Amino acid sequence: MKHTLITQIHISAPTAKVWQVLTAFEQYPHWNPFLVSLTGKVEPGKRIHVKIQPPDGKPMTFKPKVLAFEKEKEFKWLGNLLFPGIFDGEHYFQLIENADGSTTLIHGENFQGLLVGFLKSMLEGNTRQGFQSMNRALKFQCEQ
Repeated sequence: MKHTLITQIHISAPTAKVWQVLTAFEQYPHWNPFLVSLTGKVEPGKRIHVKIQPPDGKPMTFKPKVLAFEKEKEFKWLGNLLFPGIFDGEHYFQLIENADGSTTLIHGENFQGLLVGFLKSMLEGNTRQGFQSMNRALKFQCEQ
């Protein structure tokens, strides 16, 4: 089974500013309502430690592998539940520089694995809400 979750938001700030806030991981506990902690060496091939807090859900901690970390463009990782093939998620943030100097953030995840069908309502419910709450909080941080 596969499922894709995509959100986006327009941020009235330059891409460099959005990238700076998005990658100041030590600040996440102060402003990020969904991705409350991200630690480790963020570079392709390395594992990081991520803690998420979905709205009305239990906190989850996992150790995904960084797939891409391209300054002011993209940050992507791949995480699995237990082992590959059960419930895998390729989480990504893409920044698009707009002609007017603003930024469009595309924040999504491609899910696949045996449990995806069973968890689809959760993904479209509190997981989507978590992505959107993070997007709004990032926008607020960048525009103030």
